[in-house]
Amino acid sequence: MKAKVYVTLKKGVLDPQGKAVMGALKSMSFDEVKDVRIGKFMELEIDGASREKEEARIKDMCERLLANTVIENYRIEIE
Repeated sequence: MKAKVYVTLKKGVLDPQGKAVMGALKSMSFDEVKDVRIGKFMELEIDGASREKEEARIKDMCERLLANTVIENYRIEIE
């Protein structure tokens, strides 16, 4: 089973890396870009018994390690 985890900063949290990328894009004349937010993407290969059980396990992984839930949101997709 494969799981995809997307981690993004919560709305209102400053994103200096996103601002730096946006500044670089503007300097390269990509003026249509209005904002850039940088996040993380992880792919996990899981040996699991059931989809529901593994989804709960991956949520636990996100809460404990993969995402800083004070400033980040996460989304899980299981294939």
